[in-house]
Amino acid sequence: MANRLELDGRVVRAPDIRYSPAGIPITRFVLEHRSRQVEAGLSREVYCRIGVVACGEDLAPKAKAFGTDDRVRVSGFIERTTNRQGEPRLVLHAVEIEPID
Repeated sequence: MANRLELDGRVVRAPDIRYSPAGIPITRFVLEHRSRQVEAGLSREVYCRIGVVACGEDLAPKAKAFGTDDRVRVSGFIERTTNRQGEPRLVLHAVEIEPID
């Protein structure tokens, strides 16, 4: 699939599962990524936190099984959403999630 983003890191907010009005399970958690990257020939530290949304009968229960500090790799797409205060933010909608040993 084109335009898929892959990000690894650790779970910093425990997964929470809820159900849509249609009964579809939706699990949300926060992923923290830290790495060293090379930019313009110089090494730099990269850090971010992003919300992850995992939907569906197969993916949501799998995501719910992770605990705080578990290392995972998430592959999916980015979408803009707004929080309760109306501020825009990005979330990563998971297509695949796997644990990292």
